[in-house]
Amino acid sequence: MKKFLMGNEASGFGAIHSGVNLVSGYPGTPSTEILETVAKNNPGYIHVEWSVNEKAAMEVAAGAAYAGASTLVTMKQVGLNVASDPLMSLAYVGVKGAMVIAVADDPGPISSQTEQDTRTFAMFSKLPVFDPSNVQEAYDMMKDAFIMSHKYGTPVFFRPTTRICHGCESIDISDSYEKNEAEGFVKDTKRWVIFPRASFLNHQKIEKRNKELSETLSSYKFNTVEKSTSKKGIAAGGDSWAYLNEVINMENISGVSLFRVGTPFPFPEKAALNFMDGLDEVLCIEELDPVIERALIFTAGKNHLNIKIHGKTDGTTSCAGENTPESVKNYVNNFLGIQTDNKELFTNKPETPARPPVLCAGCPHRASFYAVKQAMKGRKAVFCGDIGCYTLGNAAPLDMVDTCLCMGADVTIAQGIKITEPDTTAFSFIGDSTFFASGITGVVNAVYNHNDIILVVLDNSTTAMTGHQPHPGTGITMTDFYQKKKAGIREDVANAVSIEKVLRGIGVAFCETVDPFDQKKAIETIKKASELKGVKAVIFKSPCIAVTKPGVPYKVDKDKCRSCRRCVTEIGCPAISFNDGKAEIDKALCYGCSLCAYVCPFDAIRKEEK
Repeated sequence: MKKFLMGNEASGFGAIHSGVNLVSGYPGTPSTEILETVAKNNPGYIHVEWSVNEKAAMEVAAGAAYAGASTLVTMKQVGLNVASDPLMSLAYVGVKGAMVIAVADDPGPISSQTEQDTRTFAMFSKLPVFDPSNVQEAYDMMKDAFIMSHKYGTPVFFRPTTRICHGCESIDISDSYEKNEAEGFVKDTKRWVIFPRASFLNHQKIEKRNKELSETLSSYKFNTVEKSTSKKGIAAGGDSWAYLNEVINMENISGVSLFRVGTPFPFPEKAALNFMDGLDEVLCIEELDPVIERALIFTAGKNHLNIKIHGKTDGTTSCAGENTPESVKNYVNNFLGIQTDNKELFTNKPETPARPPVLCAGCPHRASFYAVKQAMKGRKAVFCGDIGCYTLGNAAPLDMVDTCLCMGADVTIAQGIKITEPDTTAFSFIGDSTFFASGITGVVNAVYNHNDIILVVLDNSTTAMTGHQPHPGTGITMTDFYQKKKAGIREDVANAVSIEKVLRGIGVAFCETVDPFDQKKAIETIKKASELKGVKAVIFKSPCIAVTKPGVPYKVDKDKCRSCRRCVTEIGCPAISFNDGKAEIDKALCYGCSLCAYVCPFDAIRKEEK
């Protein structure tokens, strides 16, 4: 049947229609909707969970796959770093059922710390990888990935990129399917216990398997070769292949050989040799790492082919960022010697407005940062941030994020700075979801090693930046989140894990929970914590504006306003602007948080009467 789907939705339906039994993951743009699609369309027998982090998700799925289940794990590219510890061993151990690891890459990067390429990680871990170039392929390749995983007893990567994940298309999907029946776990220590001798033998099997896969994948339907009489050819994969086709069709380009690579590893070497036969030059168009390019260079050298391979390694194409139809057009025209008209492929395209990311109006994080800033006035302090909405606290006028590395690193980076600079008051800011994902171990490290930091947990009761998913602190499981009203689905609700109790259990003696909009108490609490030794924790608890109803909006009394601009220069709320020299509050944006009223020195900002 036909269905209009986003790429992530297509991937989710592909998993359902492959008979998946268990789906686990951790939210991260651009991958999040894959798992959510399975949860929303759960036929009733699939276990779906947001795990506490990617490592936990990988291990839960591995355990189920050991017992014969068909499993899917979802994450973004930096999440794969967290899951890499179990993954590298799992590549040697293998699975009995099936296991597909969906890792969404983010060329640009648009919403990530890095531009790392999962295709390279697939080569490193010696695992097959599928690289879809459109929404239909996202659905079809997901199913093919499960088939391969079942057949070869190995985890398999599925790697969509941002434009595939969030692009939409009307595609063909199955109208019927069967679920996988798991056999159950069968004890076999030689298989499931990773001893060095077993790893050595399995390594040999993996290399043999990948050589076999290279030959098999040369005839795979998404590894295609189109030959021409020209001495030039172009190779591409992923969304770059889609862009290449747009350029060829819209520019009426012909007479060039084409090679589409749908499985970058194991590389389809026979198909590559067929493509390069008779060619003098090849242009490789791909995003991030030169995976296809290096594979073609290796294949050409191995088979003594006199052919030039152009791409990232010789500077013909960009070594960073995402491709666009326009950039691909320029690459192709330069390679083929076509006069470039410098016109865009898509005319009448509106100019994209500049929209720098900011904390939302009414965001409790703004109040939390402001309270700490006021408490630390005149004192030497460093503010270590983390991954989440609160990273935006680095922007003026707050300027409250001095470092940001990876999830959970705020806690440990602060420790290192404090050890090196004992006269600095070291703060670590971490969100509630990130605290459970990767912050706890850092706090244990601080307590154990007698460190002296102030941990500030910004608890807004959700995983906000990736779309407001539940986490252990919310007391809501994924099943409850989407399925509790559907017949046949259990309606259990997990026990909410108390951050304060966890911290006290670890050994944090000073631990107080404060409403950040109670600025007087918030500032006093931070000052109190800064006078104590050891690990101190302040939990600023106030819900995200997206999960609570707005309060009564505030307004400006123009007669009292003295145009001092403190409401703008102190907190930078996007609901506040200036009109005719006076402050003005946009009622459509105001959530009635009261922070601007606290900041105003002339009592010019008050609640609306209604």
